[in-house]
Amino acid sequence: MLFSISLLLYIEIKVLADLMIVVKYILVPNRMFGMYLILNHNEDTVFVSSIPRNFEEELYMNSIKGKTAIVTGAGRGIGRAVAVALAKEGVHLGLIGLTMSNLEKLTEELEQFDVNISAASADVSDLEAVEHAVEHIKSDLGAIDILVNNAGIAKFGGFMDLSPEEWEKIVRVNLMGVYNVTRAVLPEMVERKSGDIVNISSTAGQKGAPVTSAYSASKFAVLGLTESLMLEVRKHNVRVTALTPSTVATDLAVESNLISGNPENVMQPEDLADLLVAGLKLHPRVLLKSAGLWSTNP
Repeated sequence: MLFSISLLLYIEIKVLADLMIVVKYILVPNRMFGMYLILNHNEDTVFVSSIPRNFEEELYMNSIKGKTAIVTGAGRGIGRAVAVALAKEGVHLGLIGLTMSNLEKLTEELEQFDVNISAASADVSDLEAVEHAVEHIKSDLGAIDILVNNAGIAKFGGFMDLSPEEWEKIVRVNLMGVYNVTRAVLPEMVERKSGDIVNISSTAGQKGAPVTSAYSASKFAVLGLTESLMLEVRKHNVRVTALTPSTVATDLAVESNLISGNPENVMQPEDLADLLVAGLKLHPRVLLKSAGLWSTNP
C-alpha cells in the first residue's frame, strides 16, 4: 500500500484512546476532518485510527500548569489580561499592584479557575515595598517560576514641559520597577536553574518620538536591561524576554489620548497576553529574546 503524505511526526506509544494497541505510528495531517490520521505499520499491516488535531499542541508546546507566576501592574490593562490568561493555563498567581481593591476584584474573577492566588499592594519603584510583597506572595504560594514585569506609567510632553520630578518618576517606575522586582525573585530562579522573566517594553523603546522622551528613555532602558540579563542568566536556564507592543487599548492609552478611531481595531490586552503565554510554553531549550506585536489596521 502506497501513501503520498507529508510526514509530521514518528513516535512510539503503547495504547491509543480507542484502546487499539500499537507500537509505532505516523501522524498524518487530515485538515478536512480536523484531526490526524494514525498509520500504524507494525508487522507489515496498516491500521488507520485518528486523534484530535489539538493533540498537536500537547506534542509541541510545554504545559505551564501548576507553575507560579508574579504579575506586576495586575489590577488592570495588560497585567489583568496576563493574569487571566495564566489562570486559564492553571498557573498560580501572585498579583502586585498599587490599588488593592483592583487586585481583590480580579481575585474574585479568577476564583472560577482552579488556581491559588495571593495579592499584595506595592509601588514597584520602592524596593523595600517590593521585597515585602514578594515575600508575602512566596509565603502563600511558594517559589516563583514566572515573573511578568508589566507595571508602568506614562506622561507625554515636550522635553522642557515635563518637570524633573515627572521625568524621574517615569524612569523609577518603568525601569527601576523592573529592576526591583527582578532582584527579589532572580536569585531563587538561578539557584533552581529554572525560570522565566518577561519584561513589557514598547515600540517607544525602539524608536523615539517628539513628546515621548521620558517614556522612551525608560522603555529603551528596559530593552537594554533585558538583553544584558538574558545573556547573563541563560546559562542557568533562566529565560529573559522583552515584548514590544505598539499601542494597546488600555485605560492608560485612553487617558493619554493615544487611540483614535475604533478602539476595537487596536490591539487588546488579551492579544498581548496570548503572545506572552505562547512564549512561556516554548521548549525550555529555546527562548524568545524579544517580540513585537502591532495592530493590523488601527
